[in-house]
Amino acid sequence: MMTKTPMKRRTLLSAIAAASAAAALPAFAQSNPKIVFGYTAVTDFASAFVAAEEGYFKKRNLDVELKFIPLNSTIPAALQSDSLQIGGPTPSVFLQAVDGGLDLVLVAGGGLTSKTITGFGLVARAGSGIKSAQDCVGKKIGVPGLGAFLHVTFRAWLKDSGVDYRKVNFVEAAFPQHADLLRGGSVDAVVSADPFMSRITESGAGYVASYYSTFLPENNQTIVHAAKRDWVAKNPTAARAFREALVEAAAFMQQPKNDAKVRAAIGKYIKLPPEVLAKVQVSPPGPVVTEKQLAYWTGLMKEQDMLKTNIDVAKLVAK
Repeated sequence: MMTKTPMKRRTLLSAIAAASAAAALPAFAQSNPKIVFGYTAVTDFASAFVAAEEGYFKKRNLDVELKFIPLNSTIPAALQSDSLQIGGPTPSVFLQAVDGGLDLVLVAGGGLTSKTITGFGLVARAGSGIKSAQDCVGKKIGVPGLGAFLHVTFRAWLKDSGVDYRKVNFVEAAFPQHADLLRGGSVDAVVSADPFMSRITESGAGYVASYYSTFLPENNQTIVHAAKRDWVAKNPTAARAFREALVEAAAFMQQPKNDAKVRAAIGKYIKLPPEVLAKVQVSPPGPVVTEKQLAYWTGLMKEQDMLKTNIDVAKLVAK
């Protein structure tokens, strides 16, 4: 018995040493890291909501926490500060952040533009008299993020309609504030989206002056899912798994039999009452971002003097 004790002790010590060495390894080497994912209150995030609710993240051993962010334009800063690991800025917010020096890349995509979607538009205050693009000159218009999707596309629509968008006063206002701002007269109109747009019109606080989105080309990203380049480099497996989960969620969304489950997932994360949830339009999913889609946005933004540098879009999509 005495001759075996040192051997057992050595075995135990070796096991303890091995466990200590393993504990000292970086977390990403042992397992996928926790991902805090930032989203805003629009249906363009539906594929992420579905991936969470249908278990597509867990299926890939991803620990994903979905976190609501009131203003889309603040998402790049949250990524930079590591408050978020992946977040969903609009393409224009993402490109402006890159143009400003942030080293971000795209892991996946969210929703797509479609001429069948009339879930966002120009909502004017009751009694304002705004009916056309020309009527916006000199007016104060709220947008849910300066430089974000609705702001940039609305300015493009104004320009396409022969109106100088620099003669319009834009102010930043989160979606939930739109109805109160219109009622109080703080703004003349808002560029809003469902479900907030429908609530405004149903309450009588405003009316839809234009579903201007129909001028946009088909199948361009409305939301992109970005991360810091060094985070993706350290966690390539997790980044790919995140995208794969959204691809699976997109396939789920495209089956009509799953419509009720898709709407339930949306309602959970953006807190929609059943009557609104039943009517809200859901953007088509676009989980994979292409260079062509990004090139469209860089072109649109250059027309509005929003970019100071020439951005190489080929370097912005994580493989």
